Amino acid sequence: MRDVVFTRLGNGWIPDVVRSDGGLKLMLAAGADANHEPRVFTVPISEAHLAVIREDLARHLLLWSAVLPLCDAAGSRGQLDENAAAALLDPVLLSPPAEVDALFRRIRWDRSRLVAHGADLDLLERGRVCEAMRAATEGADEKRAQEHAADRRRAERGVVLGPLDAQILRYTGQYRHGATIPRRLPDDVDPALLPQVMRVIATAEQACAGMRIGLDPRRGNRATDKGDWDRTAAAVDAAVRRAYPGLAADAVRTVSFLMCSEVAERSRSTPVEDDDEAADVGGSAGKTALSFTDDKGGEVTWLRDGPRTASAEFWAFVADRSAADNEVFTIEDEEMGEGIQLHFYADSIARITTARPGEAGSDPQYRVEYRLVDGMGGYRDLVRAFVRGGCAALDRHGPWMSDVAEFERARGRRHGR
Repeated sequence: MRDVVFTRLGNGWIPDVVRSDGGLKLMLAAGADANHEPRVFTVPISEAHLAVIREDLARHLLLWSAVLPLCDAAGSRGQLDENAAAALLDPVLLSPPAEVDALFRRIRWDRSRLVAHGADLDLLERGRVCEAMRAATEGADEKRAQEHAADRRRAERGVVLGPLDAQILRYTGQYRHGATIPRRLPDDVDPALLPQVMRVIATAEQACAGMRIGLDPRRGNRATDKGDWDRTAAAVDAAVRRAYPGLAADAVRTVSFLMCSEVAERSRSTPVEDDDEAADVGGSAGKTALSFTDDKGGEVTWLRDGPRTASAEFWAFVADRSAADNEVFTIEDEEMGEGIQLHFYADSIARITTARPGEAGSDPQYRVEYRLVDGMGGYRDLVRAFVRGGCAALDRHGPWMSDVAEFERARGRRHGR
């Protein structure tokens, strides 16, 4: 049975003091158990400790900061080292400020908690923790703590942000979390610098106008084409660096990420295989049916009078079926006796034509030629050409190699073997 003796109302996670089994204990939540529920730890304290905790918010927060690493060390199942925690009580709560500062130079402590509760950052960096906490607040500003942690990570990488760099990162929402998908957040930008930020964004927009980032069906229904992404990023990077050579790499990178994300999102609504093929009146009009198969026994038949173009139907089939153990897909025109086989694992393609049809029960003979493929864009071009004009239309997409050994040597040269 626990009775709460002291709590800071509305504090969220600042430790409480409770009475349990006849004694006073500091109770704090930290970390999580195997079920992702917060773990609760307790440390026995005295009446003298409670008196300081009641009257001195700064010392209360400093104690929390000092004990949290011990809770983290307990992990999801371990026990708190109560002796180590108890050994912190007198030095943090009852010692003169100079001794507290000296203690914090020797122990691990949780900086983010102090920053969130208003610590003076300059004094904190100089090791004057007691003085830094004079303006401490019960309420926590987690955004402040996250931004401070982000600044420290940048400093460890040797990155120094200028005022414009920082505002660009705020505009994209990546100041605190660099892995966050970028967005446009003009309200988060210093109004005095917003016009400059928008000029940088305008430069990036002009650089990627008209570009597109298609999907990569080899990796599912939502994966983007890495080649398209890299080309868009390179165009944006070059334009922004040329116009604003003083920008930090982090700022340029976040603008590039924003542009690529937006280009990819726009491209999803207009699949390139539908647009390009449907616009070609000659298109696949000469073909009445194509068969799509994979290495796992999957098969789809495309018919000319269906709702989708042949390319769109094929890439949808790939997106649904492609996997680490299913990377060979075939398009076959049985009527013409020809087809292509895509080898995603090898960045290659084979075109297959009937050299001699089977007669009198004999098997037909096929001519097989190979070609290396450059990324998803290369596969799209070859599929589109085959769908439009069969194997003959692939002649201009050579060189094609019929010698398997020669082809393997070409593969080895590409991969530096």
